Amino acid sequence: VGTMQTALLMDLHLILREGARVLFGLRCNTGFADGLYHLPAGRLEDGETIVAGIIREAKEELGIEIAAADLALVHAMHHRSGRLALFFEARAWSGSIVNAEPDKCDRLDWMSLEELPDNTVAYAREALRLIGNGHTAGTFGWD
Repeated sequence: VGTMQTALLMDLHLILREGARVLFGLRCNTGFADGLYHLPAGRLEDGETIVAGIIREAKEELGIEIAAADLALVHAMHHRSGRLALFFEARAWSGSIVNAEPDKCDRLDWMSLEELPDNTVAYAREALRLIGNGHTAGTFGWD
C-alpha cells in the first residue's frame, strides 16, 4: 500500500491578552480576509524556526519585541485547505503596540472573546474557542 505525502503550508498566529480581551486587526488590501478581524498572523518564511517567525511577525505587525521564553504554543489547527495554523500566546512583550502595517491593517482592537463581531475570521474564532476549552489541536473545514 502506497502512502501519499501532503506538504502543509505553515501559518503563525499571535494571541495577546489584556485582561479578558484579545488583540485583533481589521485586515485590508491583502487579498485574504480583507474587511475581517483576525489575529496578528503571517507565514513561516524559508529558513526560520516557528518561534523566530512569530517573533518576527510581532515586530513587523505590532512593533513589539517578544522573548522566546515568553511564548507558548497553545494550539495547532489543520485546515482542509492544506495549511497548518500554529497559535502562540505571549505572556509578556516589550514596547508599545502600534499598527505597524497600516497598508495591510485598517485598525487594531482589543475584543472580548464572548463578543467577537460577525466579521471575524472563522478559523481564528474556532481556534480561540478550542483553546478556551483546553484543546491544543483542532481541525477546520473537514466537515
